[in-house]
Amino acid sequence: MVQQSSLLVNPVEPNEIDEKLRLIPQDDEDQGQYGPALALVGAGFIGFIFLFVWRKGRVSRRGICLVGLCESGKTLIFSQLIYKKAVESFTSMKENIGVLDIANKGTLKLVDIPGHERVRQRFFDSYKNTARGIVFVLDSFSVNKDIRDVAEYLYTILSDPVVSSNKPQVLILCNKQDHPLAKGPQVIQSVLEKEMNVLRNTQTNQLEAVAEGGNRKSFYLGQEGKNFEFADIRSLRVEFAASSAQTEDFENLKKWLQSVA
Repeated sequence: MVQQSSLLVNPVEPNEIDEKLRLIPQDDEDQGQYGPALALVGAGFIGFIFLFVWRKGRVSRRGICLVGLCESGKTLIFSQLIYKKAVESFTSMKENIGVLDIANKGTLKLVDIPGHERVRQRFFDSYKNTARGIVFVLDSFSVNKDIRDVAEYLYTILSDPVVSSNKPQVLILCNKQDHPLAKGPQVIQSVLEKEMNVLRNTQTNQLEAVAEGGNRKSFYLGQEGKNFEFADIRSLRVEFAASSAQTEDFENLKKWLQSVA
């Protein structure tokens, strides 16, 4: 006779089954509970990395570019700041470089970019990536005569993609204020804004013609739908100040350098 083995089964109460089910991890619930917190931590980490990279890039940019047309007085300003004396200047085809010590702020690398139109863009391209600030020097006496050239050069600098991205501070230095017929900074700003408005319309029309039929959007300097004003350039802070290299009147420039450093 074959004996049948008996299988013993312990009965489980319904309440015990419910309790065990509650102990099983619920993945969907956990993800829903911790998802926002993880997203917040991730966003904070990304923000920290962005801030770290931005601050590191800004700290590494210690250059000040002196730019402007020939005969604007750039090199005389450079020599007065670096050598504390006037140095005979002439139209140069290469840059001048010096180190400027700013009290309690460290040093700045001052670069005098040649003003000759054949080489100035090439040299500016070499130093714009490390520019913490840009000083655009113009002749306050001859600005009406040179307004078109001044506006074109300034427009090129302000609309440069690297400048727009790095956001260096910009000072338009109205030099040669010692001349009795020199225009003041406010007058020069007004004249420049009118000329920049005409130039912007021309530049925009040309770029739109080149990009016609494509999806490339040209860079627009200022605010669309209104006349050009320096205050409308959101990516850059542009200031005006007076100076006189001949009389060593650089107080406004020195204050600006102190704030930028």
